[in-house]
Amino acid sequence: MGADHYRLLFEYNDWANQRVLEQAAAVPEADYFAPAPGLSFGSLHATLVHLLVAEIVWLARWQGGNPPEGLKDARGAARLAQTEVPDFGRLSAIWADARRDQQRFFAGLEDEDVSRPLSYRDQAGNPFTQPLEQLMAHLLIHSTQFRAEAAVRLTQLGRSPGDIDFIVWLRQKRP
Repeated sequence: MGADHYRLLFEYNDWANQRVLEQAAAVPEADYFAPAPGLSFGSLHATLVHLLVAEIVWLARWQGGNPPEGLKDARGAARLAQTEVPDFGRLSAIWADARRDQQRFFAGLEDEDVSRPLSYRDQAGNPFTQPLEQLMAHLLIHSTQFRAEAAVRLTQLGRSPGDIDFIVWLRQKRP
């Protein structure tokens, strides 16, 4: 699978994320921040923060760098949701920047980049080397998991993002 394949998948990922964010923007603040059973990070807000921070962290690694200091702990999303990303407005602003950064990365991605080994350290500082394609696949699957958690909560709140399946997006994009 080459660069075009991953561009396609991440274009879908962005579309699905945006569908979730559009609905989250309309949720009353009390519900948006309320603890809810079944969410890995406790609230809709913290779940979205985790989803966002994971995308920032992995993109920084793919580019050979480190994420911004305040946003490097994706597992600490509940804390970040109170400090670095305290409300939906801040989440949206950071996400807009992250989307632009990710789009630039994928615009420059070449086929030979996809299989190149990438060395990075996890959040505990452990070193790893894996092909970029495995790391991109990981982020896509990770995003699907936490986007699904957010979508279930949104549906419970009467704000379903609708059908966010890949095939639905493909059919809308390429009828």
